[in-house]
Amino acid sequence: MAPIRIALAQIAPRLGALDDNLERHHALIGEAQQAEADLVVFPELGLTGYLLQDLNAEVAMRRDDPRLLQLATTAGDSSVIVSFVEESDDHRLFIAAALLEQGRVAHVHRKVFLPTYGLFDERRFFAPGSIIRATSSERLGMRLGISVCEDFWHLATPQLLALDGAQLLINVSSSPGRDVASTRESGLGTAASWRSLNRTYAQLTTSFVIFVNRVGVDESITFWGGSEVVAPNGDSIFQAPNHDEGLFHVEIDRATVRRERVATPLLRDERPEVVIRQMEQIVRERVGQAPADPEAA
Repeated sequence: MAPIRIALAQIAPRLGALDDNLERHHALIGEAQQAEADLVVFPELGLTGYLLQDLNAEVAMRRDDPRLLQLATTAGDSSVIVSFVEESDDHRLFIAAALLEQGRVAHVHRKVFLPTYGLFDERRFFAPGSIIRATSSERLGMRLGISVCEDFWHLATPQLLALDGAQLLINVSSSPGRDVASTRESGLGTAASWRSLNRTYAQLTTSFVIFVNRVGVDESITFWGGSEVVAPNGDSIFQAPNHDEGLFHVEIDRATVRRERVATPLLRDERPEVVIRQMEQIVRERVGQAPADPEAA
């Protein structure tokens, strides 16, 4: 099985400047293709910038928008993941990530978990998605599990994606730098937390984890970068530098997934039927309904 060459586009998008960001995406896709990249991944809201607030409707696109389809055409023989504000038919706005392949929008994931703590206020401006499913990449010959930033801070996300067959867990992010702490090796608490998550999810799901974070500043918020690729055994294959913009290339051996899953069959031994029964019980109790099984109370 041939290795997959991945281009991590750790960029600093201009806030609200959709046309400029589209131009930058076209240029970087072309640069990645010259380096023979199979997969190009851009960060969360790389087409618009993050701190949009009331600008969100002005930069929103439907998934059949000609500008998005033109990016799909530019993708050519590469698979490309971009993130944008998606407008639905009923005019709800979502933070979305799209897989572009073979001249079309092959899959769209809408961010499910919208943070409203600390400096975040996403639920005020966006609707939450309601589906967490993997998708097959015809170009790469693998199943991808795409998520957006906060989605990865909820255990259900990597578990559901892996159970649905994902071999690559891809998280696109606009993670701000917080908790600057000299006692940490990275000097940044946010970076340490993300790296811990990436390794844990890779190892527990025996999947590659591809994390692409933006850099730059939106008004008063600074984004730290540190994009990373982690192998299915939890080893870090590559880490991009903090705060530096760049297009970083990494090769992964897709056969590693098979070797790790045969040696450590964690997914084989999962019991989703047990989990769903317990989850149904918990939901009933949380909404004040009587347990379905009296002996389970």
